[in-house]
Amino acid sequence: VLFPHAESLCHFGTSSLEEHSEFGRLIYTGNLSKTVLEVRIFCVITCILATSVLLGIIFKFGLNVDKLHLEIALYSVTLLFIFLMPLLFHLITKRYVIRLYHKAKIETYTAITYSGILKERETVFHQKDVTVPDISKMFTTFYVHRKAMLVNPFLFHYPQDYNHLMGYDKASEFDLKDSKDK
Repeated sequence: VLFPHAESLCHFGTSSLEEHSEFGRLIYTGNLSKTVLEVRIFCVITCILATSVLLGIIFKFGLNVDKLHLEIALYSVTLLFIFLMPLLFHLITKRYVIRLYHKAKIETYTAITYSGILKERETVFHQKDVTVPDISKMFTTFYVHRKAMLVNPFLFHYPQDYNHLMGYDKASEFDLKDSKDK
């Protein structure tokens, strides 16, 4: 098995809340977690296979001296696409939150995402660290210390957890000075 821990990562949401008591109460589970993991594993495997096939072709047939610049350009472009696709997919999916926990006693959140080597990464933060972008951005729901996070608001177990995370439950402060000037 290439990734022995991948099987255990796919069982999101099936464990009891007591197992993750060090993170707090489970408030969010991403429904695309298993799909994201499987596609990322597929990208890594195809990257390894394509690189090995390309190296096999180079060693078997070698480089023709007559068309050296053309073959170097062809192999360079091929290698660029082989490594560019997994890199782009990683850049998009690294912000996808698999699970989100809330520890109410100390008001901390723990977001679980996948790292570049397909392991779970924990990001611990407070609600005051959450910044909601003024303009809606693709693949970003909120920022934590300038790190983009992506969640689906409809997948929170209770809507008030999402409202508290985003700071929507706080009283809004309006600057009445600007409205008087107009």
